[in-house]
Amino acid sequence: MGFHQFMDYVHLGRTGLRVSRIVLGTMNFGPVTGEAESHRIMDAALDAGVNFFDTANVYGWGENKGRTEEILGTWFAGGGGRRDRTVLATKVYGSMSAEGKTWPNEDKLSALNIRRAVEASLKRLQTDHIDLYQFHHVDRDTPWEEIWQALDVLVQQGKVLYVGSSNFPGWAIAQANEKADRRGSLGLVSEQCIYNLIERRAEMEVIPAAEVYGLGVIPWSPLHGGLLGGVLRKQAEGTGGRSLGGRSEEYLADPANRAKIEAYEALSAKHDLDPGDVGLAWLLSRPGVTGPIVGPRTDGQLASALRAAELKLDDEFLAALDELFPGPGPSPEAFAW
Repeated sequence: MGFHQFMDYVHLGRTGLRVSRIVLGTMNFGPVTGEAESHRIMDAALDAGVNFFDTANVYGWGENKGRTEEILGTWFAGGGGRRDRTVLATKVYGSMSAEGKTWPNEDKLSALNIRRAVEASLKRLQTDHIDLYQFHHVDRDTPWEEIWQALDVLVQQGKVLYVGSSNFPGWAIAQANEKADRRGSLGLVSEQCIYNLIERRAEMEVIPAAEVYGLGVIPWSPLHGGLLGGVLRKQAEGTGGRSLGGRSEEYLADPANRAKIEAYEALSAKHDLDPGDVGLAWLLSRPGVTGPIVGPRTDGQLASALRAAELKLDDEFLAALDELFPGPGPSPEAFAW
C-alpha cells in the first residue's frame, strides 16, 4: 500500500494523536456492504492516507450486532501493517442483545457493562487495544466516578488509549471532564455529534464546550442522510443509490426546505462542484472540527469524500452557504439579549 501525500492530519483535540481529516465510518459494513468490498474500501482508504476508522459494537444491527467489528477484525488479521497504521475508534452503550431482550447490566455505562463490552469488542476486532473508546450516549443513571474508574483501569491495562463521547450535550462534556480532572485522568478527548449545514444546533453549546475542554469534534451524518449530496439532481437523473425515507423525505416535503436544497445544488453547480463535496468541505472549514465521518457503501463514494478533503471554499462561497443555511448563533446570544 502506498501513501497519499495530500491527506492532512491534525491532532485529535488536545492530544498528541494525529488523525486524518477524513474519518472512515464503517456503519454500512455488513448490513449494506459485504465483507470483501468492505475490505477493499478499507484498503483504499488506508492507501489514500485515511488513518482514522470509526465503528461501534452495535453496528451490524438487528440480529447481527457486532458484525461490523468482525469485518474490521478480519481485515486487521490480513496483516500488512493495517492495525498499526489505523487509529481505531469504537463505541459502548447500546445493548448487544436482540431487541426487547436485554438482560440487566448488558447495556449503558456501568463498570460491569464497560468491562464486558471492551473484552467483546477486542475479540471481534482481533486486536489487543482500542485507540479511542467512545461513549455512544449519555448514561444519566451511572455516576462519572464509576465510569472513570472503569476506564482508568482499562487505560492502565493498555486496552484503551483515549476516551471520547458521542451525542453528548455541552453540559455532559463539562461534567465528564471536570470529574476526570479531579481524578487526574485525561478525560474526554473527542465528541462525535450530528453536525452539517442543515443541522447546526451543535454550534450553540456542544462545539463551544468541546473547544473549551480540548475535544476534537467528529461530525456524523455530514450530508444529513444524503440531503446535501445532490439528492434532487440524482432523483431527476434516476441515479440515486438509495431512496430517501423518514426525516429526509419529511424535510423535502416542506416547500421552503426543498427550495433551500434546490438553491444549494444550483450554487454548487455554478462553481462546478459536487454538492456532496461542498458539504464535506464546509465542515472541514469549521472551527474545532477534526474531520467528518464518511460512510461509503462503495469505492466511488470513498473517492468523492477524498476529493472533498482537498477542496477549499472561498469566503464568498462560505457566506452564500451561511445565507442559505444560517446557524443558530452562539449561546447564550442565540436565545438571550
